[in-house]
Amino acid sequence: MSQDLKKLPADSFDRIQVDSSQAERITKPSVSFWKDAWYRIRKNKAAIVSVFILAFIIFMSLIGPYIGPHDAETQTITHANLPPKVPGVEKLGIMDGHGNLAGKEVDLYELKNVDTYYWFGTDGLGRDMFARVWEGTQVSLFIAFMAALIDMVIGVAYGGISGYYGGRVDDVMQRIVEILIGIPNLVIVILMIMFMDPGITAIIIAITITGWIGMSRVVRAQVLKYKNQEFVLASRTLGASNNRIITKHILPNVVSIIVINTMFTIPSAIFFEAFLSFIGLGLQPPAASLGTLINDGVKLLKFQPHILVFPAVIISLLMLSFNLLGDGLRDALDPKMKD
Repeated sequence: MSQDLKKLPADSFDRIQVDSSQAERITKPSVSFWKDAWYRIRKNKAAIVSVFILAFIIFMSLIGPYIGPHDAETQTITHANLPPKVPGVEKLGIMDGHGNLAGKEVDLYELKNVDTYYWFGTDGLGRDMFARVWEGTQVSLFIAFMAALIDMVIGVAYGGISGYYGGRVDDVMQRIVEILIGIPNLVIVILMIMFMDPGITAIIIAITITGWIGMSRVVRAQVLKYKNQEFVLASRTLGASNNRIITKHILPNVVSIIVINTMFTIPSAIFFEAFLSFIGLGLQPPAASLGTLINDGVKLLKFQPHILVFPAVIISLLMLSFNLLGDGLRDALDPKMKD
């Protein structure tokens, strides 16, 4: 071996040292945690498409009730049960105002002497479905976001205190959680409606009474994991207060879990609100939400399918998009998924 080395050119040793130093050089740029998560979520096409779909639906829920030619509350009985009719699109043979009457397909707008357009048609009272669908979407999203926000605040505070202080405090707080989690949500909703008028406030309170439990248990588990880590023990040894340890060391490490769980809470709240309104325990007519609109559409599915189709499509897109975005965030914020 030594004889082989002697046969090498003199400059070979210099090249070997240069190559080894280059091999140890870090070539990948240093990025922050959130920037790295953004790079990874950009590669998830389903999550990016979901963001655009959610942005469009949220935008339309804000301006949709006001950009149409009709408002959501005006009743015109002579315009009742009209099918969708959109300017320009009607020339393609779709959404052209034609419907079945006595087994024949006729232009219902011409038959009723209606000289205006209803983009999503009308309901049994002649109200514009375009304005009502987007108004109902706005109400459902408001309930879902408020419920998710309250769940996040209560769940993070409760789970953080329980996990950080531990001991008897943790035992008492977890026994309370076990009692609440054993109560069915539907029972709580019925009790709430007995004491409160059915409406947005009653639904939000009913959802949040037990909705925060899942968030609190996840946060508690993460706090138990991090509170005995070396960096927390070092901070405590240097005299840091409990508030500083929680806000500066533990909470930043739990933010990703909080974001992911909140993204999954929103579609659950949307579905729960729609379910309550569908069975008559949620919003009451003439208030509109996706649940009440679907309930109205089911009754007329055979004769006026457009009343059901539009709110059903929107709630399906919301549920699918939020879940796909939540999956994308979970993959992007999970350190184990890092390349």
